[in-house]
Amino acid sequence: MKLLLPLAGLVLLLTSCSHKRVAVAVPAASPAAQNLPPYGTVGGAESGGAKLPEVDKAGLPPDTRPVLVETGIASWYGAPYHNRRGSNGEIYDMHAMTAAHRTLPLGSIVRVTDIASGSFAIVRITDRGPFVAGRVIDLSQAAAKKIGLVQRGTTKVRVELLKAPAPGAAGGRWAVQIGAFGHEGAARDCAGHLSRRYQSAKILTFNSPVGDWWVRVRVKDDLRARAEEVMRDAKTSEGAIFLVRLD
Repeated sequence: MKLLLPLAGLVLLLTSCSHKRVAVAVPAASPAAQNLPPYGTVGGAESGGAKLPEVDKAGLPPDTRPVLVETGIASWYGAPYHNRRGSNGEIYDMHAMTAAHRTLPLGSIVRVTDIASGSFAIVRITDRGPFVAGRVIDLSQAAAKKIGLVQRGTTKVRVELLKAPAPGAAGGRWAVQIGAFGHEGAARDCAGHLSRRYQSAKILTFNSPVGDWWVRVRVKDDLRARAEEVMRDAKTSEGAIFLVRLD
């Protein structure tokens, strides 16, 4: 097995994969927030470390406090993904209280609050996304209804991590996702170049239920540091490049 070539080469390669970005009419299955605060950060300026008595509905003690807080734009995803397998291996049910996030461990319990209205939903992270620049979380249709998001499509939210089944930034398996491509041929052409040049990397090409195509680059040993180096150095005129946790 040849060693992974210098990541600087990936910069030149990705810039050669240039195609127009595809606009999708329905909410895509989500990009995750970059630069999250370290796991173990208690409360936050917005939560004030306040107790959350409603979390007992999620099987957590009523005095549970958030260990991580982030804010950003939320969207939701529904029918095109309903009854399809999610990133955690479960069949996605748009009527269940779940969500997609790019970097929180799968199985995490989070509280999502619409900042403008104060409405909230407690959800379990079962999927990866949203893969749309500028968004931090994709809610199921049921969770979106609970905070009044369905008709609006997007809203600014506060995401509070209440419970995680695995370590945060220090652990996990990580990859880089590139897209979206409008045509299968464009995605496979880009993936082919990556596969030939980086023989120790694992390259996957796949399409979403809404018809766009993606390329995922699994760096050697799935290490976050290597994936983050790709994120820092790579440039592409096609869509965007996302850091994604696999587990």
